[in-house]
Amino acid sequence: MERKVLFLDRDGVINEEIGNYVWRLEDLQINFGLVESLADLKRIGVDFVVITNQGGIAKGLYTMEDVRAVHQKIQAELGRHEIEILDFFVSPHHDLISNSLDRKPKSLMIERALHRYKVKAENALMIGDKDSDVQAANSAGIKGLKIKANSDLRGLNLSQYFL
Repeated sequence: MERKVLFLDRDGVINEEIGNYVWRLEDLQINFGLVESLADLKRIGVDFVVITNQGGIAKGLYTMEDVRAVHQKIQAELGRHEIEILDFFVSPHHDLISNSLDRKPKSLMIERALHRYKVKAENALMIGDKDSDVQAANSAGIKGLKIKANSDLRGLNLSQYFL
């Protein structure tokens, strides 16, 4: 069976977008409906990969270790529901400080994930809350779906993209 992957932006999709960088563990709030949506997709064999820009690293606001701690907490929260994130791809760059091919809206993080996990583009979907998420997905040859930040994913019928 071919691998199916849902690519997820982090802030605004997985966790609450608070209008500032989420890097402190106490600021992390998993969005309502996320667990149920991912559980439904897991039942039909979909894996999950996070694709996230973390420009606050380049700005010196926090470190990659802070980001890893947030990702460990996300993994632990989801793990309590037997949901696992296959991988976290992080761009620590910010356009005001340095240009990078992996920062969305460029597609390198998605392309690396497709290659690493041997996923065909037609078996993948990217959900994000910004145009740059959809642009990155489309540049990588996969469908991108833009949602309003902090939306409940349960109303999207995401399984239709993988059947």
